[in-house]
Amino acid sequence: MKPLHMVPDDVNIPFLKFRKLFYIFSLSMVIVSGVLFFTKGLNFGIDFRGGILLEIKTEGPADVTALRTNLGSLGLGDVSIQQFGEPDDVLIQLQRQDGDEKAQMAALETVTKALGDGVSIRRSELVGPKVGGELKEAGLYSVVISLALIMIYIWLRFEWQFAVASVVALLHDVIITVGLFVVSGIQFDLATLAAILTVGGYSINDTVVVFDRIREFMRKYRKMDLPELLDLSINTTLSRTVMTSFTTLLALIALFLFGGEAIRGFTFALIFGIVVGTYSSICVASPLLVVLKLRRKIPEGEEASTEEANAL
Repeated sequence: MKPLHMVPDDVNIPFLKFRKLFYIFSLSMVIVSGVLFFTKGLNFGIDFRGGILLEIKTEGPADVTALRTNLGSLGLGDVSIQQFGEPDDVLIQLQRQDGDEKAQMAALETVTKALGDGVSIRRSELVGPKVGGELKEAGLYSVVISLALIMIYIWLRFEWQFAVASVVALLHDVIITVGLFVVSGIQFDLATLAAILTVGGYSINDTVVVFDRIREFMRKYRKMDLPELLDLSINTTLSRTVMTSFTTLLALIALFLFGGEAIRGFTFALIFGIVVGTYSSICVASPLLVVLKLRRKIPEGEEASTEEANAL
């Protein structure tokens, strides 16, 4: 059986030739995402804004319209009802009620009685506004700290230009993924935040693979122009990058389709984030090294041995 090659071994795509177009496209996407985030905002889930969440199973296919009418007449404010997974699986979300925890428990009991005996409650959660605020703050810290640690790691392993380029690419991925959630209105909860951090880890892994090849070629082809060397590095790792992303996406698409509502936001963020992360590793991080004026720094002794090796 012949091995699967999604990218020919002798591929030679001049990515750096189009780097200005990549910059314009990426910058436009980041600006639009930022504007939408501050004007429209995210559809935060109960994890962040507080409220009541119930996952129920009905006897037979759920009548969502009847459920919405029934629960909407209880006077508990905004009620969101969504069928997911099997036809008898339903997710119910209620806004946080005025008052303390007793008020929340009373609302939960009211909803339980209104649903009747024919409905089994699989899961119920109460989240207060203070907890939601703390989770928002913790989520922001986790993103900032993870980006800082990644930058330090890349800085220690490579030159500073690599660290700056990798963090810019990571911010690019995170901001655009968040922008997609603003546009789509898909609920943003703790699972989604975890997915965004996972996307960061995946993206930096892809970027480091390309950076490793760039560093290797900088030692091997000392007289090659930097844009030409970057193109060569990207093309020689392109097959690995595309194949890894493709196989990962296959698993994530299966999870998105059959994994149920509880992890749908998580898998949606991962699917989009991996596509964006693959794009940024190739079209943002590496071309930025030209802007940052990356220079070769090879010790004299190693330089001599490299010249001899190349001559042989």
